[in-house]
Amino acid sequence: MKIAAIDIGSNAARLQISTVLHVDDVISFKKVEYVRFPLRLGHDVFNFGEITPESEVRTNKLMQVYKLLMELHEVEDYMACATSAMREAVNGHKVATRIKELTGIEINIIDGQKEAELINNVVVQALDERQFLHIDVGGGSTELNLYLNRKKVNSKSFKIGSVRSLEGKETKGAWNKMKDWVDENVLKTQDMVAVGTGGNINKIFNLVAKVNDTTTLAEIERMRNYISGYSLEDRINKLRLNADRADVIIPAADIYISVMKWAGADTIVVPDLGLKDGILQLVYERWGKKQPKKKP
Repeated sequence: MKIAAIDIGSNAARLQISTVLHVDDVISFKKVEYVRFPLRLGHDVFNFGEITPESEVRTNKLMQVYKLLMELHEVEDYMACATSAMREAVNGHKVATRIKELTGIEINIIDGQKEAELINNVVVQALDERQFLHIDVGGGSTELNLYLNRKKVNSKSFKIGSVRSLEGKETKGAWNKMKDWVDENVLKTQDMVAVGTGGNINKIFNLVAKVNDTTTLAEIERMRNYISGYSLEDRINKLRLNADRADVIIPAADIYISVMKWAGADTIVVPDLGLKDGILQLVYERWGKKQPKKKP
């Protein structure tokens, strides 16, 4: 069977279609289709407080494309989730309603806590018994999750993100609040390892020196400074970054670097997991509950 996840963020919207694999009672998902499109809803919302008619039209068109792809792949179940930009837009719910009427795609506008929970459900699989601080930087928000012995002990969502930072629209005092939260919750008596998720940290991770899925704070800083030495045009043409990645990668890197320094984390694990993976897991669990129970 095939299932799908749609993640509508502040910078881009993603569709992933995966086949469900069963091996010795272990469930895994094999990606068969992945599409990412830079809607940049955050630009509208963080500047004007709402999704503009032009962006709504583009979102409608994209959902129609995603619907057709799911039909072609004969997807059995899916879930679409929207995060920071759409939940902050004064017309977010109205836009979601109109999109459902036109495309049939139901968009669930989730809060920061639910967003963190969905990501947590897949990220925890990559952890061990050490102290970890999971940093998930999106276009409009940053979710921090603290783990000890593979259990989440605290979490917090902050209105700081790559697009929001690029637009200069961070909430007043948000950086200090995030630093205070890290200072108050991280156990200084234990070693700290960061876990990074999000498109920007994945891109940086692909460019730095690393061992398996781990690299260092020093390497992240080195690559951040290397990229910032190029103009926006050269980042696109010489470094071959997508246009919608080239301008937000430095603000995103600054968030990861700042949080790692506050937490005393010298290394970071980048497991290439994110919200879409958490949505896929939730879709599969929901699908399983709908199936009739087998008779003993």
